[in-house]
Amino acid sequence: MTVEKIDTLIIGAGQAGVAMSEHLSNLDVPHLVLERSRIAERWRSERWDSLVANGPAWHDRFPGLEFDSAADAFVPKEQIADYFVTYAKKINAPIRTGVEVLQVTRNTGRPGFTVQTSAGVIEASRVVAATGPFQRPVIPSIAPKDEGITQLHSAAYRNPQQLPEGAVLVVGAGSSGVQIADELQRAGRQVYLSVGAHDRPPRSYRNRDFCWWLGVLGEWDAQAMKPGTEHVTIAVSGAHGGHTVDFRELGQRITLVGMTQAFNAGVVSFQADLAANIARGDENYLALLDAADAYIERNGLDLPPEPAARTMLADPQCLSQPLLELDLAKAGVSTIIWATGFAVDYSWLQVDALDEHGKPQHQRGVSREPGVYFVGLPWLSRRGSTFIWGVWHDAKYIADHIATQRKYFAYRDGSQR
Repeated sequence: MTVEKIDTLIIGAGQAGVAMSEHLSNLDVPHLVLERSRIAERWRSERWDSLVANGPAWHDRFPGLEFDSAADAFVPKEQIADYFVTYAKKINAPIRTGVEVLQVTRNTGRPGFTVQTSAGVIEASRVVAATGPFQRPVIPSIAPKDEGITQLHSAAYRNPQQLPEGAVLVVGAGSSGVQIADELQRAGRQVYLSVGAHDRPPRSYRNRDFCWWLGVLGEWDAQAMKPGTEHVTIAVSGAHGGHTVDFRELGQRITLVGMTQAFNAGVVSFQADLAANIARGDENYLALLDAADAYIERNGLDLPPEPAARTMLADPQCLSQPLLELDLAKAGVSTIIWATGFAVDYSWLQVDALDEHGKPQHQRGVSREPGVYFVGLPWLSRRGSTFIWGVWHDAKYIADHIATQRKYFAYRDGSQR
């Protein structure tokens, strides 16, 4: 059996894998990228049809290539995938598509790893897991066992025409849940949106996008979540040219409810926390406006005042008189969409790099298992790691670490080769 050998093997050819390839090439590190499908496949086949980037084109990109769009546009998902294909060609990335990694194990008595793939065996000195955070859609255990209701995760949602006729319950009000609920309502569906704890930044304020504000205020560089915010989602949207998510406005068209609590005999119950969740989102929103105003005054910037940004609409009835139970059949609910996030799946990575829950153990992507790295995960090094540009910078740090380790390994008897 022929065994292929490579210095560094990158698993996954999405934005993380492409970024890693660029930086390793710049450092003359021999490497190979394996992708089980196509480059940036998840952007194409695991997102809904109308999805656009949540950051403007000038901000959410790699430094070496601009999008073929207006600077302030929010790029559609297919164009994002095409961007990474173009970028991979631009840097001549050694990407091999249609190859799935089945198992990675550490070699015994010699350095490196043995990688079993659908196309044969590869031995690598180092392995970079660049498969990203969206590996396994999570549907909570409370989901009803009712064959009469269509249930799907947001990863499987494509468009309103995909769903059977009837009302829709969307569980989860982060960016995905809010955008899907809004799209369904605009398509003529009656929609119930289950809202949990969330942050709600302004899409823009005083002529600057919120991505710009987080940059100048230093928020992108935060190195860890604030305590107690681990389950707080962010409600932001680039849809329809970009707009601030306003739950009071949504509540005039969509029935907002609190956190989904349980299903029992066709009746779903909700927690009585809707008002508190909305209030917390308002606090986050207003705090960013306050920080922006202070920054403008401190730096003497000539940015137009925007007092209307602080005007709140009246509470819709669904907020002032929240619904705590809903009989799904009586309400005509035929579909439940679970916009409840994802879990990682590193079952193929059989080395000492994961905790007891299967989550990566690392510092800025450098695993506790020497020679194993992670890139493309939220908060890998800072808040900005979530965005395309953040992935690029994280990958540079990891590539530098790999290059340094190669120098150590090359040291022989007082001379470096």
